[in-house]
Amino acid sequence: MIDRHHLQDIVREAGRIAHSRWPGAGHALQSWDKTPGNPVSEADLEVDRFLKRELGRLLPSAGWLSEETADDKARTKSGLIWLVDPIDGTRDFVRGRSGWAVSVALVSSGRPLIGMLSAPARGEEWVAVAGQGATLNNVPIRASTRAQFSGARVPTVALMKEDSDLVAVEQPNSIALRIAMVADDRADLVATLRWGFEWDIAAATLIAREAGAEVTDAFGRPLAYNKHDPRDFGVLVCSPAIHAAAVERLAARAASLR
Repeated sequence: MIDRHHLQDIVREAGRIAHSRWPGAGHALQSWDKTPGNPVSEADLEVDRFLKRELGRLLPSAGWLSEETADDKARTKSGLIWLVDPIDGTRDFVRGRSGWAVSVALVSSGRPLIGMLSAPARGEEWVAVAGQGATLNNVPIRASTRAQFSGARVPTVALMKEDSDLVAVEQPNSIALRIAMVADDRADLVATLRWGFEWDIAAATLIAREAGAEVTDAFGRPLAYNKHDPRDFGVLVCSPAIHAAAVERLAARAASLR
C-alpha cells in the first residue's frame, strides 16, 4: 500500500528536526503552556507541519489526527488515517531530558496498521507492522512474559502504597516510550487511569501488541481508533499472563475516576 522504508525515512527525519531543537543538545527553544501544565514548543509545531505535509504526499487518501492540529471530524469518514503526536513527552523535551519521541501510526478501519516511534535522544527507533512483529533499531523484540503480578516492573517515579508489591523502573515522560518498554521487556506493566488521546498510544500499542504484549483500556476492553471522540479512559499494556490481575487491581480505582 505504501513504501514502508519511505515512511520510516519520514519519521526519522521528523525525529532529526525535533532533535535539532532539543535543549538537551544545547539548542535554544521557545515553549509555552497550551493549558496549565500542558506545554507545547515551537519544535512540536514544526514537526507537526513537516509530518502533515510529507505523510499527506505519501498517502493523500488518508485522514489526519494530530495533537497539534485542529480536529477535522471529516476524518471519521476515512478508512485510513494518520495518528500523530509530533513530540510525545513534550515536558521532558523542553527540560532537556531524553524521554520523548515522535509517534506516527497509520490506522486502517479503526485498527493500527503501522506504528513507528523515533526517539533520537535515546538512540531508539521502533517499528511495527500488523502481523509482522516489532523491532527496535531493526532488531526483533519480544515483550515481557512475566507470569506473576507481584514484582512486576512499572515505569513510574513513585509507587502508591497499594502497589508496594510492584517494582518502579525508569519513567520517560512519553507514554509511548513507557509502552514500548513493555514491548522490549524493560517493563512488565504500564497503566494509566485518565482520559487520554488516540495519538498518544496508537503507534506504541501496535508495537507492544506485535511484540506479544496484551493491550486494552483500563477496564480490560479493546481499544479502537479514529472515533468521533478520540479518547479512551486509560490504557493497560502488560505481559499477557498478568493482564487479568492488573485489571482486577485497577478496577475499583478506574470505576471511581472515570
